Amino acid sequence: MNIAWPIAIFTDPADDFPMSSDLSQSNMRAAALMTASMAGYTFNDTAIKLLAGDVPLFQAVFLRGVFASIFIYLLARHLGALKFDLPRRDWGLVVLRTLAELAATYLFLTALFNMPIANVTAILQALPLTVALAAAVFLQEPLGWRRLGAILTGFAGVMLIVQPGGDGFSVWSLYALGAVGCITLRDLAARSLSRSTPTLTVSLVASVAICLGAGAASITETWAPIGFREFFLLFLAACFILMGYLASVAVMRVGEIGFVAPFRYTGLLWALILGWLVFGDWPDALTLTGAGIVVAMGLFTLFRERQLAQRRRKAKRTA
Repeated sequence: MNIAWPIAIFTDPADDFPMSSDLSQSNMRAAALMTASMAGYTFNDTAIKLLAGDVPLFQAVFLRGVFASIFIYLLARHLGALKFDLPRRDWGLVVLRTLAELAATYLFLTALFNMPIANVTAILQALPLTVALAAAVFLQEPLGWRRLGAILTGFAGVMLIVQPGGDGFSVWSLYALGAVGCITLRDLAARSLSRSTPTLTVSLVASVAICLGAGAASITETWAPIGFREFFLLFLAACFILMGYLASVAVMRVGEIGFVAPFRYTGLLWALILGWLVFGDWPDALTLTGAGIVVAMGLFTLFRERQLAQRRRKAKRTA
């Protein structure tokens, strides 16, 4: 069985930027990538949070990074996707993206270890707005009023979930807000990469950098022994973070950011579900209302894209 086929959606740089005639297909592919990215990161967060109190933060991130880096390297070698002779401009963007990833990882995981997973994930749902607006300002990405309206409405739903000023909002929320800024910078850097730079190479550089950074920081901690439970959770976290790394790079190179942005909110839905199933955090009425708004905005975006695709096909036939 060819391993390349199931993961081609994550790793093929040849289709990174869509042609106008294939815009709808590229947008749908980007929506799938964003959903996969949010699922990967949220399941990883759950596994890491389960280690809180048993394994120090930097030790956990270092060991997870060892697994993830090995996985990415072997996959990249198998697919022939390792390429380090990049143009100077691309290397600058890779370094910028990696530094932003490092900062975001520290800020987010620090918040995660001190807050309920649904709360910290909810704060990160400002990302659809920050990334879409930054892309419109700095990269001249299209952002029509309907897409902006969907993002803002979804963000209002997020605010119902976050409930600023409530018990879930604390000083650790500032760490999560800092992560929002770093992830915005990370995604804009990935968006600016040339088509010839493989997604797996970018992911490998980020994974190794985070692994080394966490390893250096773990010197200040007292390492905890690793039993079967801890090993299993670290292995799961590495698998899920691999999925998150690949999809988060690839999604910034496919489709339109204004279209993809609302699908970041799916991470909040995953967090609510896992928070209930794993940690027993049952959402209240406002949280469920906000989640419903988030889902509705995602469905509206898909419906709107289907309408636009039909118009493009009709215009093409009559041209």
